[in-house]
Amino acid sequence: MPATTARSADTRRNILDAAQRIMAHKGYSAVGLNEVLAAAAVPKGSFYHYFSSKDAFGEALLKSYFDDYLADMDQVLAQPGRSAAERLMSYWQMWRETQSFDECQGKCLAVKLGAEVSDLSEPMRLALKEGTGAIVDRLERAITSGLTDGSVVIDGAPRETAQILYDMWLGASVMAKIHRSLEPLDATTAMTRRLLHA
Repeated sequence: MPATTARSADTRRNILDAAQRIMAHKGYSAVGLNEVLAAAAVPKGSFYHYFSSKDAFGEALLKSYFDDYLADMDQVLAQPGRSAAERLMSYWQMWRETQSFDECQGKCLAVKLGAEVSDLSEPMRLALKEGTGAIVDRLERAITSGLTDGSVVIDGAPRETAQILYDMWLGASVMAKIHRSLEPLDATTAMTRRLLHA
């Protein structure tokens, strides 16, 4: 990769990283592009060199977030020497920890931006749909692995269980933000154990 292209990719990534940090606290609509560019130390006039529109920027932000999130998730769900149930519970523990930051305001953009941007931008809604679908895919595979190794027992189908668990954790994360308490996540951890018989 030529040096100019590499610098351009690094600058684009810096903008996305800065936006993710800020928007995890403030949301999407409350953050102006100037604030993001200042945090990334990028000149104001150069935004459209990296993104064709604010919609394209929002879509890139979510895709970048989910790429990183799914890589972390893959690492947790591939831990050697542990049963599938242990790996799944380790993933839920990671989720709980990321939602415990800043008085339960969390770092998850799906939680923070999901309802807000789904009504604002179709490309961002589709990026959220694709990213959350990829999370459920991984949960389904882990549950199926748990059925194979005997560490998980479920009443329904693996896909249905994966979707219910994801929806339950997403809802608990919103409630944790509302109450500024980890109690909804702790209750969801206990329910997750019951659903998986883990």
